[in-house]
Amino acid sequence: MKRASILALTASLLCANAFAAKDSISIVGSSTVFPFSKVVAERYGKSTQFKTPTVESTGTGGGFKEFCKGTDIATPDITNASRRIKQSEFDQCKANGVTDIVEVLIGYDGIVLANSLEAKQVKLSRKQIFLALAEKVPATDGSEKLIDNPYQKWSDIDKSLPDVKIRVLGPPPSSGTRDAFVELAMEGGCSAFPWIKAMKKSDKDRFKEVCHIMREDGAFQEAGENDNLIVQKLAADPNALGIFGFSFLDQNSDKVQPSLIDGEEPTFETIADGSYPVSRPLYFYVKKAHVGVVPGIAEYLAEFTHERAWGDEGYLTDKGMIPLSEEKRETIGARVKNLEILTKL
Repeated sequence: MKRASILALTASLLCANAFAAKDSISIVGSSTVFPFSKVVAERYGKSTQFKTPTVESTGTGGGFKEFCKGTDIATPDITNASRRIKQSEFDQCKANGVTDIVEVLIGYDGIVLANSLEAKQVKLSRKQIFLALAEKVPATDGSEKLIDNPYQKWSDIDKSLPDVKIRVLGPPPSSGTRDAFVELAMEGGCSAFPWIKAMKKSDKDRFKEVCHIMREDGAFQEAGENDNLIVQKLAADPNALGIFGFSFLDQNSDKVQPSLIDGEEPTFETIADGSYPVSRPLYFYVKKAHVGVVPGIAEYLAEFTHERAWGDEGYLTDKGMIPLSEEKRETIGARVKNLEILTKL
């Protein structure tokens, strides 16, 4: 046998052994989707002959970073996301050979600003949220210029707001929750100023800079990817507010309460019908190259997209996920069953 043939055979055997060595699904990504993915994994592990998948909470951005490294068996099979994949992430996947990705929209979640039950419920507008948390805000003299954020107390923004120091605990930039919050709440608030809103067409980069950059003087504090830790800190500090997903609010309703945003309280109904202004879709992404190689991926997808899981009365709804409409579930379920790949954004 020629040396080249021997080397090729050896490489093939090594590759086969590497694939065989991985006998369970590996899942990374969003801390918001984590509890949903975890409960599906546990039920799947108990009801099938396959091992329970390993699920890690790395944040949406961190999950895509690992997922897009390549198709090697050591890379994750699935990544959870509390926002849709970005074009830059999609391009990075393709550059590393991850060309066949199955996108699965699983439901909706609302992003809440919550505080301790020991405090009074807060009512905020997105404009007030922007003024409280942005690094630069419009000058107080009404001119069209930006200044360093001068607001120290909520009452500095509006006398109707609590006379307490602004302290908001939130996720880091790698989090999908952070991405969604700045896009839905901060952008919504800064767009209340017509001259800033006009930047979105004239200078999109400047618009994002103004609307997305959070202040760093202590009023906003990054509290990591662990939403449970934020809940604990709110219970200890009644004057603080925290940013996290509705599912965590639902699971900790004995400790914290939501703020009303633009007059709407986050509930299953207001998030599902879109009247709550800070709501978002939830996803996971599957590496098609690993389906049929890593045992049980197709079966895991079937469990996640079964009515007993993501349906109106499913166990994921009990965990706080807002279900898709029946029509959307049917459409997406069919795509997942056929492993239809995402071709463009």
